Amino acid sequence: MQQTSAGPESALLVSIDLGDTDYAESLAELRLLAETAGVRVLATVEAKRQRPDAALFAGSGKVQEIAAMVEQMEVPLVIFNHELSPAQMRNLTTHLGTRVIDRTMLILDIFAQRAQSHEGKVQVELAQLKYLSTRLVGQNADMGQQKFAVGARGPGETQLELDRRKLDKRVHLLKERLEKLKGQRDLLRRSRNRSDVLSVSIVGYTNAGKSTLFNRLTKANVYVANQLFATLDTTSRRMYAEGQGEIVVSDTVGFIRHLPHGLVAAFRSTLEETIQADALLHVVDLSNPNHDDQIAEVNKVLAEIDAGDIPQSLVFNKIDQVEGTEAGVVRDEHDRISRVFLSAQSGAGLEDLRQTLLEIRAARQAATIIEKQLKQARESWE
Repeated sequence: MQQTSAGPESALLVSIDLGDTDYAESLAELRLLAETAGVRVLATVEAKRQRPDAALFAGSGKVQEIAAMVEQMEVPLVIFNHELSPAQMRNLTTHLGTRVIDRTMLILDIFAQRAQSHEGKVQVELAQLKYLSTRLVGQNADMGQQKFAVGARGPGETQLELDRRKLDKRVHLLKERLEKLKGQRDLLRRSRNRSDVLSVSIVGYTNAGKSTLFNRLTKANVYVANQLFATLDTTSRRMYAEGQGEIVVSDTVGFIRHLPHGLVAAFRSTLEETIQADALLHVVDLSNPNHDDQIAEVNKVLAEIDAGDIPQSLVFNKIDQVEGTEAGVVRDEHDRISRVFLSAQSGAGLEDLRQTLLEIRAARQAATIIEKQLKQARESWE
């Protein structure tokens, strides 16, 4: 168990193996999430159980072990790799004598750090308020002063603990703001549809290289980092396809396993760009040994936001990190490009992806012509 000296953003990680097949990957992601949030991990505590303990999630014996470590190492924060119920969080805070947050609160904290646009900040605050509304009672009284503590960023003011009606009023206000922003976004989208511009959204697991690919395609300068959730706010850019007109490409937030449902709901207005897209480029980190599971996780979230039926092309990225893999395409039984192998970093295979976009646009234009002809035929029959 590797340890480092304690600091203001130091934490103990706790992960309980409940027999899930993705346990190892989930724990590895927790460490990456903690690192992304600016946490120094003092130690990781693991245990196996058939099911969570109703009161403490980890069970009394394991909690006693954690409490001893907290006291010995003066741990200011314990992060559980699970979603804790309000009762479990209160009980653990009492037993451990330190701040306790769960995986969901950690992800929300990262989103609070990363949101740049007004809409992104509103969405994050709404998700935080909804999640914290049942967990405010029993939190430390000085939570409002811990503005820069992991898990305490955003709407953690003591006043909210004292007056839940203010919380409800704030939630209502944020929902109204999101509706207005959604209306503005819808106007832009309708204008785009009238001009017959192809809309393509880049989706994928977090840290798959979506923003790097977006920058390559559109010559944009979107923030890129080897971190989870480097991109939160949807960014759209127009690219000109020679002889084919314009294509609007959108870079979106990355997905992750066990992504909080409330966060997906709060970000639904941003994800509207994905829902309304004509096609999806599903970027996959080919160098990740669990990329098949990541594909499944992304498709699960796409289904949740009603984007599961949108045509998608799989874009296998980072081929430069996989020995023996070359740039190229794979076509399906209808001779459509279904898979593209490339490196967004080096640019290898980028022309294949541009060709994919041209074929998608040509197919859409052909479908539009057929629809118009059918409409004219129906009108003439009537």
